[in-house]
Amino acid sequence: MLLNSRGGTDRSEVLAPLPAGSLRYSTPATRWFEALPIGNGRLGGMVHGAADVDRIQLSESTAWSGAPSDTDVSDTGREQLPHIRALLFAGDHAKAQQLTEEHLLGRPTSFGTNLPLPEVLIRQHATGPVQGYRRGLDLDDGIARSAYTRSGTDYATEVLASHPTGVIAYRITASTPNAVGLQVDVGNAVFPLRRRIDNSDLVLSGRAVETLHSNGRDGVDLTIRIRLLPDNGTDHGTPDTSGDALRIDGADAATLLIAVGTSWLDGSPEADAAAALDAAERQGWPQLRAAHVADVSALMGRAAIDLGRTDPAVRALPTDARRDRLAKGADDPELLALYFQYGRYLTIAGSRHDSPLPLTLQGLWNDGLASSASWTNDFHLDMNTQQNYWAAEPTGLAESQEPLLRLVENLRLSGRSTASRLYGARGWVAHTVTNAWGYSAPGRGMGWGLNVTGGAWIALQHWERWEYGRDETFLRERAYPVLKEAAEFFLDYLVPEPEHGWLVTGPSDSPENWYLAPSGAECSVSMGPTADRVFVEAIFRMCEEAAAHLDADADFRARVAAARARLAPFRIGRHGQLQEWLHDFDEAVPSHRHTSHLMALYPERQISPRTTPQLAQAARVTIDRREAAPGWEQTEWAEANFIAYYARLLDGDAALHHVRSLVTDASEANLLSYSRGGVAGAAQNIYSFDGNAGGTGGIAEMLLQSDGDEIELLPALPTTWRDGQVRGLRARGGIQVDITWSDGRLRHATLRAEAARQVRIRYADDTLALSLLPGRSCEVTPDS
Repeated sequence: MLLNSRGGTDRSEVLAPLPAGSLRYSTPATRWFEALPIGNGRLGGMVHGAADVDRIQLSESTAWSGAPSDTDVSDTGREQLPHIRALLFAGDHAKAQQLTEEHLLGRPTSFGTNLPLPEVLIRQHATGPVQGYRRGLDLDDGIARSAYTRSGTDYATEVLASHPTGVIAYRITASTPNAVGLQVDVGNAVFPLRRRIDNSDLVLSGRAVETLHSNGRDGVDLTIRIRLLPDNGTDHGTPDTSGDALRIDGADAATLLIAVGTSWLDGSPEADAAAALDAAERQGWPQLRAAHVADVSALMGRAAIDLGRTDPAVRALPTDARRDRLAKGADDPELLALYFQYGRYLTIAGSRHDSPLPLTLQGLWNDGLASSASWTNDFHLDMNTQQNYWAAEPTGLAESQEPLLRLVENLRLSGRSTASRLYGARGWVAHTVTNAWGYSAPGRGMGWGLNVTGGAWIALQHWERWEYGRDETFLRERAYPVLKEAAEFFLDYLVPEPEHGWLVTGPSDSPENWYLAPSGAECSVSMGPTADRVFVEAIFRMCEEAAAHLDADADFRARVAAARARLAPFRIGRHGQLQEWLHDFDEAVPSHRHTSHLMALYPERQISPRTTPQLAQAARVTIDRREAAPGWEQTEWAEANFIAYYARLLDGDAALHHVRSLVTDASEANLLSYSRGGVAGAAQNIYSFDGNAGGTGGIAEMLLQSDGDEIELLPALPTTWRDGQVRGLRARGGIQVDITWSDGRLRHATLRAEAARQVRIRYADDTLALSLLPGRSCEVTPDS
């Protein structure tokens, strides 16, 4: 097969805009995993849609307990570091483990967590049996809707979280005049809130505090302000604020506005919340709604996907029923396409360019379970936060990474102190977790706390932003400084191991796994875990490339290149697996969910079937052994990992198996992904955002891969996705790609570049060199 191209062609009429799709249900939500998420990048809500008492459970990204601290780093760690290393090189792993726990772990005093906010309770005064109930969430416009008939009157609600105005808005209409009556209250607060009526608004204020992850005193100040605006032509619609709730009767329709202000970064909670409500009220519902729809639809419309047709009778079923059918083996390609777009919708709803903080472990929507568990609802830097943004660049949502990039840049500042105090090193370092205040010390627990490449791992997002956008100002002023200082840390931190002279990190964890030492002891800290090698290699390589591109720091570049050449190689163990540690240790928990060393396969490309086939096979053996081990710790993010891994291994059918498992075994009725109860100390299923975004990113990787030089079309297309199309995927280099396929084979692809680019296009074993010009499209077709 050969590839042909021709310029100036535009097949966009073939790839007409596809609807993003909708989640649909025939009953109200009775629990959190049935509610529907809305969000504006800072303020989120889970909408239940009930006809009697509707509920909107609120979350806000800066509603954090805790505070900054300069006492989190151990004062004895630096002096013990050489002794611990010597013990590990000598094979005394148990003693090294003991000293690490005593001297290197972090001492957080008021780390904190993002906390859930109360529920807004909307009690409707209408009585009588409910008929014809339905509700849903349209991904194209980001509006959660419900509709039903009661006593001959048709009622409809729309709920949205407006990014342009910064408020949540709830609208209810009735087909009969004066038929709307509501009482609005709040409930289920997890920290103390004072309540008052102020100028007809219901106002709650307090401080976000808790005692599990902080001292019970530190946290942001917070105000929730709620305003009820009736539509009517009579006095019967005047709001009643005589008690401690808001009430109306006899309205034709009503709009409820909700705003939240906090003191994070010197915010003014009372003034900010009041200003947001005043601005939204001045706009009025029609303008507020129109601005919201235009905002969301523009972002959602950047990418579209068609994986085949679902039977119309199945398509008409509620989403939870379709998910149940899929779990039983039925085919539903449109549901999988919906899941792809849902990950994009959630990214848009949870993270905008101006969001104050990036997506936490639970994204924007806090169910209160992670924040009340040992985990905390924070930023996990050993997989979860990175995976939260897998959907951003390849599906046209690059600006959603901005709050994450700012977090990393702030983390670099605090990480300098940790690098110096704990390790005696230059540059910056961060470990497994961080918070709203830039925590960079090791975590407090063995097995996970001493991941010394957590900062390097998350810094790769800066390089990804550069690779996709090719903004040289961004590279010079933001990405390169972050990467350079990360590399400076490792130039100081790496030490030669005695047998081969390889440069290795350590003591360090392979998050969050343990190994069996030769003595039989279960240990976590080691010298030179493979995951560290992956990220140190990546940071060094990126610094070399960036410095060369910017024609800067020749001496530094030479030092980095010399150190990079001395890194330990990947090694294949006695089971044929990719070794997770420098030595061929067996896992203490063979079924462990973490496979951090396989980051060499994805998101890195240090291992691939074409360039390192033996290592690629070893990576596959690692995956097979984990899944086959009794008690395999299946989690949502592990399923997303496996989708991406198999996409990079060019095995579309295996990747699809994990797409289906993610939807049916690790996502709930509302398609939100969850970490399974019983894993990592969780008492029950806990919502985690990473599966949704990771699944979307993994599906994109099945259809398009790029490394800056080569763009591969349909690299891991499953055999059952016979006909389809995808529009708006992005390749590295600022290139948009549309692809159509039929009968399991490429039909054509259209590429558009933001600037002049020289690229190589690959389809299967065929390649084609292309010169792309800005403003012009280029079509690629196979010629058998």
